[in-house]
Amino acid sequence: MNYQTIETQVKPDGIGIVILNRPEKRNAISIRMRQEISPCLSEWRNNNGIGVLVITGVGKAFSAGFDLDEFKQQERFDELFESSTRYHRDLWNFPKPIIAAVNGPAMGGGLDLATLCDIRLCSESASFGHPEVKFGAPPLYTPLRWIIGDGLARDLCLTGRWIDAQEAHRIGLVSAVEEGELLLERAIQLARTVLEAPAATLQFVKGFFSCNVGKGFEESFQIEHDQAFREIILKHS
Repeated sequence: MNYQTIETQVKPDGIGIVILNRPEKRNAISIRMRQEISPCLSEWRNNNGIGVLVITGVGKAFSAGFDLDEFKQQERFDELFESSTRYHRDLWNFPKPIIAAVNGPAMGGGLDLATLCDIRLCSESASFGHPEVKFGAPPLYTPLRWIIGDGLARDLCLTGRWIDAQEAHRIGLVSAVEEGELLLERAIQLARTVLEAPAATLQFVKGFFSCNVGKGFEESFQIEHDQAFREIILKHS
């Protein structure tokens, strides 16, 4: 498939790489990007030659979040909602480990993308936040809560403040902070370490992550995403 907003690579040792490729928009996650990521995940979930996925971005940003220009186009609401719903669920339900190599700011939907990955590494220039709360878009709280705990997740979701790489490491949002030019290679090395376990074991472990976090993702997602889209975001667009 020819992609316009992402690049993909498949390493011989079983590592698939997705690179967000809209540097002129700080890798904002557009409808088109979501519509390209979802089929890529669908193809790779059944590809026995891929055991671990790495996601990173082109340029100085991981992702600035959803493309806000599209929220101004009410005639595209159904397309916006449907692409977002599928994309988030495809990420969450991907049966193989996903590593985020956060190469710069991860804001709003960019932070959501990182939290839907299993492991996160970041560069020294990375930052994280949910600024969208200040212009009327409720953040995706539950995956963040599972990683950093209730108190800090509420703080970030309510204040919209951003945190730098060192604070992200201190609170457990990322596993390590790497020099920018080494980040992707470190993520690939980590992926190789993960691949030392049998594929069936990795998929089994990945499968029960979502079963031990209290309220399930689907129940939370219907409220935080589906209901928010219908009852809040549409009214503010």
